[in-house]
Amino acid sequence: MKTKIVEEIEKSLVKAGVEPELINLTHPADSRFGDYASGAAMMMAKKAGKDPVRVAEEIKVELDNIVDKTSLVDKIEVAGGGFVNFYLKKERLIREAEGINYEIEFKNKLTEYLKGKTVVIDYSAPNIAKPFGIGHLRSTNIGQAIYNLYRILGAKCIGDNHLGDWGTQFGKLIAAIKKDKIQDLENLTINDLERLYVKFHAEAEKDRGLIEEGREWFEKLEKGNKEARRIWQKCVEISTREFDRVYQVLDVHIDVALGESFYEKMLPEVVDEVKRKGMAKESQGALIVEFKDMPPAMVLKSNGTTTYLTRDLATIKYRVKEWKPDLMIYEVGTDQSLHFRQLFTMAEMLGWIKKDQLVHVAHGLIRWKKGKFSTRKGDTIHLEEVIEKAREEAKRVADKCEVGKDLSASEREEMIEKVAIGAIKFSDLMADPKKDVIFDWERIMSLEGNSGPYLLYTYARGKSVLAKTGIREQKNIGEPPEQINKEEMALVRELAKMEEKILEAAERFSPAVLAEYLLAVARRYNEFYAKHRIIDQKEEVWRIFLTKATTSALNLGLELLGIKTVEKM
Repeated sequence: MKTKIVEEIEKSLVKAGVEPELINLTHPADSRFGDYASGAAMMMAKKAGKDPVRVAEEIKVELDNIVDKTSLVDKIEVAGGGFVNFYLKKERLIREAEGINYEIEFKNKLTEYLKGKTVVIDYSAPNIAKPFGIGHLRSTNIGQAIYNLYRILGAKCIGDNHLGDWGTQFGKLIAAIKKDKIQDLENLTINDLERLYVKFHAEAEKDRGLIEEGREWFEKLEKGNKEARRIWQKCVEISTREFDRVYQVLDVHIDVALGESFYEKMLPEVVDEVKRKGMAKESQGALIVEFKDMPPAMVLKSNGTTTYLTRDLATIKYRVKEWKPDLMIYEVGTDQSLHFRQLFTMAEMLGWIKKDQLVHVAHGLIRWKKGKFSTRKGDTIHLEEVIEKAREEAKRVADKCEVGKDLSASEREEMIEKVAIGAIKFSDLMADPKKDVIFDWERIMSLEGNSGPYLLYTYARGKSVLAKTGIREQKNIGEPPEQINKEEMALVRELAKMEEKILEAAERFSPAVLAEYLLAVARRYNEFYAKHRIIDQKEEVWRIFLTKATTSALNLGLELLGIKTVEKM
């Protein structure tokens, strides 16, 4: 997926003799070196044993006769080392920035990229009988943002919350409930279920027979034992009520919630197909599938019970039959990378779907400074605790910085809630999904650094400026001023990248691309705001336009990240 600007420059480079795979357009870190740069000359020179600067000069000569210098490119230069740099026309950059202000037209333009495609996104997937912990926050936030990105690009998106409601852990939980002789399941809370699970593992370290009891109860559960099913069903009901409450607080909306148990009836059919196609072999009583470049995967345990792999195979088969997706995205922790390599390979071997239609977006962990969380040891952070702490921190920062002092009590309460939830989400989303996130309240709540509150404060600042001006038509600049200062031009250049950054974030399955872009827009606007008056200046129309474009970009970007804006702070 490429913007028209990128397509035009790339076509010109191809006509100038550059092989398409060598083009690799980037944005120079310093705008003095242009709006786009290609290092193709260096790679071409290396192949031919020539001087890269000379090759770049030859490309430039060709480009000067090819590239559109009427409405797109202002000039082309060769920089040190052999880079070919493109400087776009000021008018074209302004037009790109102006486009953001026309929300309906801008969104309609974006929907053309993936119109007619169907994308399934598997995300969140908390485990039944465990409170929604901060460990599942990454999958929920990143998955929702990826969903939003693909939807705005025109794809039909189906978000599937693949709840962890099946497996050996439920045998352990049933064993724990039976061991403690708990009769009144109605009054159990999700926290009670977690305590039982932690207690079971602590006692199992001394009595290994308890683990075997857990396995036996799961075997009974799979075989339809009424008592096992009754206890399990109650645990599911307790848990899903809690999850729905958390999603409401986070403003997360997932289309369907099909837990692992949903696929239970399909499992014999899947196992039979694996056998029928000659993929499986018996090993020590278990049924496994071997691969050339990976360890073997288990389809059935020696006691005949299924595994995560079996259930995930059934999930793929169901989704392919039901939704016919062009792409299926799994937003799951990086510790499951091998599992998904095995799963995707088997799905292709079975002839259900191509491997390149299956993507595992592997996220790192949210960590304590001392290490990762563990439900078994009971030292996980419940998301509810984090949200409450975020509210307290948002209130503390508001009091300290006198933010929201002019708001009514209800407006202030709403502002603090949005800032708190936005801060939690953004601290997660601004990190590359693959990297671990260290939980640090000072960074999360900063009004000056790389944070959600900083973006919300910048948005509110822009809205305050727009409320003060007498200029009503704020979308269309008309004729820009002849002289544009460097802070204004830097902001225009950043705003002009929005369409491209949305595409890049989707293609890389990384909301962090969009998050970093929004921070860049906010920094550029605040640098401009700090140095130049806006209201009652001869440049007011122009500067109000820049402010409107900034708030439009921040509003749409934050919406795609699942963060609600605040009009006043």
